[in-house]
Amino acid sequence: MEARLKRLPPFVVLALLAGCAHTDRSVADAAHKDGHPHWSYEGATGPAHWGSLAPEYALCSAGRQQSPVDIAQPASVDLPNLELHYAPTKVAIVNNGHTIQVDYAPGSWMQVDGTRYELLQFHFHAPSEHTVAGRHAAAEMHFVHKSATGSLAVVGVMLEEGEANSRFDAVWSHLPATPGPAQQFDVQIDADDLLPQDQRTYRYLGSLTTPPGSEGVSWFLMQEPVRLSKAQIAAFTRIYRGNNRPTQPLHGRTVRLDSSR
Repeated sequence: MEARLKRLPPFVVLALLAGCAHTDRSVADAAHKDGHPHWSYEGATGPAHWGSLAPEYALCSAGRQQSPVDIAQPASVDLPNLELHYAPTKVAIVNNGHTIQVDYAPGSWMQVDGTRYELLQFHFHAPSEHTVAGRHAAAEMHFVHKSATGSLAVVGVMLEEGEANSRFDAVWSHLPATPGPAQQFDVQIDADDLLPQDQRTYRYLGSLTTPPGSEGVSWFLMQEPVRLSKAQIAAFTRIYRGNNRPTQPLHGRTVRLDSSR
């Protein structure tokens, strides 16, 4: 990482050292101000040390509702279905130094249990951050949402190897190989096309998976994975591999599985 930083333009280095995370734009502005220490996925600034890098990152080590987690013995419960209202839109795509993030235009949202959350962005981790019975998927996609009161909800989708998936072409044809400013592309992306058909989810209360590790995040992890080809997965992992935080203790939390469609 240090060698890669030396090769970047100065304005990009400054952006990375400011701690630009993969959280939504509003959260990133509030949580990663100038002067906050750089974090990474390896070495002295890796996940094992996040909680000691700065006081505002303390929850990363001291929190009791941290994410991701291992899904081992979920409780099967009939839960309110997710109501997803995603619309096609032009997007901005950015390599922010930690992941590749697709910023979504306003107007797409989900509702669950009476709360409406606006879709802000989606991004990727490889391998997956969550595990199921201890097993990682090849990658994981996170759709980050925010309610009018500021609460966060993340819909997670496991990405497994299979046949080529043309629904990802609009994003995959514009993957930025190096960190830099967000770029606008003249392509339409419909986030709904990237989701599995079976939208039953594992649900639990957790946190952001990057510093500052803010808790109170509602997690909805799709039980059914989406499949991409080996070549598609490799196209992402050539840019980012190992940008996944290890699973965190449940500390008594219960993971529930929606039992009905």
